[in-house]
Amino acid sequence: MAELISVIVTTYNREDALEAVLRSLARQTDANFEVVVADDGSGPATARLVEAWKAQIGHRVEHVWHEDSGFRAGEIRNHAILASRGDYCIFLDGDCIARPDFVAIHRRLAAPGTFVTGNRILLSRELTAKVLHDKQSPGVWTIARWTVERLRGGVNRLSALLRVPLGPLRGLRKHAWQGARSCNLAIWRRDLNRVDGFDAAYCGWGKEDSDIIVRLLHAGVQRKDGAFATGVIHLWHAEADRSMLPDNERKLDGVVASNRIVAQRGMSSLRTAPATPIAAV
Repeated sequence: MAELISVIVTTYNREDALEAVLRSLARQTDANFEVVVADDGSGPATARLVEAWKAQIGHRVEHVWHEDSGFRAGEIRNHAILASRGDYCIFLDGDCIARPDFVAIHRRLAAPGTFVTGNRILLSRELTAKVLHDKQSPGVWTIARWTVERLRGGVNRLSALLRVPLGPLRGLRKHAWQGARSCNLAIWRRDLNRVDGFDAAYCGWGKEDSDIIVRLLHAGVQRKDGAFATGVIHLWHAEADRSMLPDNERKLDGVVASNRIVAQRGMSSLRTAPATPIAAV
């Protein structure tokens, strides 16, 4: 079982959503975790926000940043892994609100030789705006409240919020990479080291998360399904620029067809050039 867990939160210039995520992490029932904010080039407002939340979360909070040079989520996650101290890393997007037992359930599901893929529900644009404006905490809403929001069209589904003890069924897709996303993903540090983290060769939005899943599977690490246990609440956002997606899909096809385990541009390429937080001025 993991001891210290590192929750790595990826963000880019969206302080209102990041604040909602940090608020949800401050409510966790499992206290043995740290937070590393992986900042893909945000302005100083993000640094100020993280600094303000350090005392409120009650755990170590680190902010790593690199210069804004387009979508480089894989690379900044690698910087965050290198800055983290836990032996188990949970990757969470900066617009995905965690429920109070999020860390506790991930800890319970952690098992040697596996990574855990979680799922999510999607909030509408209107409900997202209301949650952020009123600083609401949907992570603690009752199922009755969620049912009302579903009937109003504020959420796409309720299934990801349900708790179902799947037991051995969590291993049914142990060799499948499809459908796994880094917005809710847990990986042992030793396995991250084995595959050299995310591959920064992926430029622009898309498929860097699928790539690391494929390489973990090539390395013999099996998928464990966190559905009906670890679901997060994904705030609405505008669609990212997908102009690089065809190139990234071709890269991924090559990895799927190969036996590659180690990233082409992984954590090892960053060890001499750590990312740093920008001044909170």
